Amino acid sequence: MFAILALAALAPASASEVNPIEKIVQMISDLQAKVIAEGKDAQKVYDDYAEWCSDRSAKLGFEIKTGTSDVAELKATIEEETASIGAFETKIEELSADIQKDDADLAAATKIRETEAADFAAEEKELTTVIGMLEKATSVLTKEMGGASFAQVKSASSLTDALSAMVQASALSSDDASQLTAFVQSSTSDADSDSDMGAPAAAVYEGKSGGIIDTLEGLTEKAETQLEAARKTESTSNQNFQMLKQSLTDEIKFANKDMDKAKKNLAASQEGKANAEGGLEKATKDLAEDKNTKDGLHEECMSGAEEFELNTKSRGEELGALATAKKVIVEATGGAASQSYVQASFLQLSSAADLSKAEALRFVRDLAQKSKSPALAQLASRMSSAMRLGSAAGEDPFAKVKGLITDMIATLEKDAEGDATQKAYCDKAMAEATAKNDDLQAENDSLSTKIAQKKASSTKLKEEVATLQSELAAGAKAKADADALRAEEKAAYDKNSAEMKQGINGVKKALQVLKDYYAKDASHGSSEGAGSGIIGLLEVCESDFTKGLTEMTAEEETAASEYEAYGKQDEIAVAAKSQDVKYKTKDAAGLDKSVSELGSDLSGVQDELGAVQEGLNKLKEMCIAKAEPYAEKKARRESEIAGLKQALEILEGEAALLQKSSKHFLRATKVHRA
Repeated sequence: MFAILALAALAPASASEVNPIEKIVQMISDLQAKVIAEGKDAQKVYDDYAEWCSDRSAKLGFEIKTGTSDVAELKATIEEETASIGAFETKIEELSADIQKDDADLAAATKIRETEAADFAAEEKELTTVIGMLEKATSVLTKEMGGASFAQVKSASSLTDALSAMVQASALSSDDASQLTAFVQSSTSDADSDSDMGAPAAAVYEGKSGGIIDTLEGLTEKAETQLEAARKTESTSNQNFQMLKQSLTDEIKFANKDMDKAKKNLAASQEGKANAEGGLEKATKDLAEDKNTKDGLHEECMSGAEEFELNTKSRGEELGALATAKKVIVEATGGAASQSYVQASFLQLSSAADLSKAEALRFVRDLAQKSKSPALAQLASRMSSAMRLGSAAGEDPFAKVKGLITDMIATLEKDAEGDATQKAYCDKAMAEATAKNDDLQAENDSLSTKIAQKKASSTKLKEEVATLQSELAAGAKAKADADALRAEEKAAYDKNSAEMKQGINGVKKALQVLKDYYAKDASHGSSEGAGSGIIGLLEVCESDFTKGLTEMTAEEETAASEYEAYGKQDEIAVAAKSQDVKYKTKDAAGLDKSVSELGSDLSGVQDELGAVQEGLNKLKEMCIAKAEPYAEKKARRESEIAGLKQALEILEGEAALLQKSSKHFLRATKVHRA
């Protein structure tokens, strides 16, 4: 009775003491909680890091896709501008050659024109002088010179002798007489090459001043005719030169205008090419940097995932070691602790144990119902059985129940470690599969873009070829129509000109007949007037027919010239368009071949992409598409572990109280006995 009272008196004072075994278990539990907290923090940091890796990888993938498209577009621009530059340079060279040729032709024509004009001026001056001298000589003779001079002129046997007599009479200067003599000799040489120079028809001048005057007048008329012919020739030559000059000047003007335009286009193409090359250099550099950055990011993220996996594995191993140590301590030291620290009475042990066990059992059952965990419900059942069976068999109920709780904590912690390891695997595998999917998707998009561009270019070339072929067909039809029209015009000209020539010949014959008839006999009376009228009408008809034939011939020559020019232009156009059809057809075939090759590459990439996406979907099913996400499962398990630890603390707290009370009781008993 005294011992029980002493124990009761000492119990409150010993409530704050904890035996060494309990202290060790508590320290292990605290360390486990610390490791788990560190795991939570590390998991949060890694989740944020993995999200950053995913976002950064997606952004770089988009930038790489955009950069690849920009590089392809800039290369196409450079190729297009290079082709344009070549075309413009060729056109400038051709125009320069044409301008030089036209300038040379214009200079040559101008030189010829100047020579012709100088020759005409000399000839005109000479003929004008001769005409003036002839008119003067005629005037002198007309006044019937008197005296010996006139007698000498009348007795002159030739025009040369007459001119000499006029010189002696001072009616004509010796220079004028020399020029007239030369002109007479030239004229008589043209009229009769068999006559002696300077002695034409001596009988004509013999004793007749009138015959000399007629001769001088005839020479004057001939000189005037030559002057008129020279002036007409000069006018025609000048007109032809002006037309040629205008034509060459227009060609040079238009060629210079085309050259200026070609030079401006050339400068624009060169500027466009330079800008594209500068943009290509920057775009290529940026693309290379993005690819290097993405490769480095992939390695960095993989390294971070591996480091997280290793740390998670290390924490799991540490938790496993702590759980094992705690389990060994609890299970192996239960008897020794009870013998060393617990000597309380059966009544005290029974009442305190019953209370603590009942409270711990109730706490575990509530926790099982709250979390709806079959494992905790099974633990509560096993705890109840252990309490009943242990008490009946005389075993330590605290050790058995604490062992059950400790084992369940270790199991839950092991499951948590497994889930964390699987989470790390899922994050790593998902990151790798996502990166591979992004790379293949970017390559797929790039190939699709290239195929679309080449298909568009091929379609455009084929449309241009179809247009050119249509133009060639239309040109061929137009050429055939022009050939037929030219043939019709030529046939009509041949027929009409033949009829016109026949009519002119007929009119001429009729005129000749009538003129000969009326010239033989002048005694026709009134019929002669009618004949003169007929002759006049025939002459008008002859003039009209001649004029009509001339106009007809001019129209035919113009039509033939225009047809020839059209034929040359059509030939050039057909050759150029045929070459365009040939080259563009070849280019389109090359693009179609490239599309086929790229299509094969795209098919392979799509197959690989399909396999990667299938694997990614399986990973998502395994790692994401679960009824209970990892975060919820982790939170639930941590709640269960915390609850079990609290139940364990309940048991350990009651046991510690009893152990301390038993120590005070033993010490008090020893003192009492002493």
